Amino acid sequence: MMTQTQSSAAFALNIPLTLTLTVTREQFVELAIANRELQLERTATGELIVNPPTGGETGYKNLDIEGQLWLWNRQTKLGKAFNSSTGFHLPNGADRSPDAAWVRQERWDALTPKQKESFIPLCPDFVVELCSKTDSMEPLRAKMKEYMNNGARLGWLIDRKNRKVEIYRQNQDVEVLENPVTLSGEDVLPGFVLDLTEVWG
Repeated sequence: MMTQTQSSAAFALNIPLTLTLTVTREQFVELAIANRELQLERTATGELIVNPPTGGETGYKNLDIEGQLWLWNRQTKLGKAFNSSTGFHLPNGADRSPDAAWVRQERWDALTPKQKESFIPLCPDFVVELCSKTDSMEPLRAKMKEYMNNGARLGWLIDRKNRKVEIYRQNQDVEVLENPVTLSGEDVLPGFVLDLTEVWG
């Protein structure tokens, strides 16, 4: 993270993992605008989470997922698809950036132009989180539960290391699939089928 001194000289600030920084909603927005190269998130209690840029493997696998979602949405025109740089301001006050997300058209249309330009003030209908081989699953599981508690209807947590997918649905137990070839968008994303060939490759 970069910070500015009185003399306007920028320097790097390393934050130990044992240290928790809390920021207000307004401070978080300022930080996100000033650090567009970083993926910043904020928990419902105000804790700042700094996610560094992904590595090459995770980056192109993320893009493959986003691309398949974008193409389906482009053909169906049922809503809006978003990539991993999009921030959502959830009803519980957290600010999150899923690896891929989708919002029904009528919910998007209900937003004002100003709301569409900023962190989107709603929880997506559908979210994807891709766990890289070095990530821990537990924080991502907590995020998936948070999405569900805030109104998401379907979520996929893709575990590349163990070739598993955890499927999250409203008011249902988590379903775990072992080494699936495809995933169905079910009734949330009608007709959408995600091909996992590149993700597992």
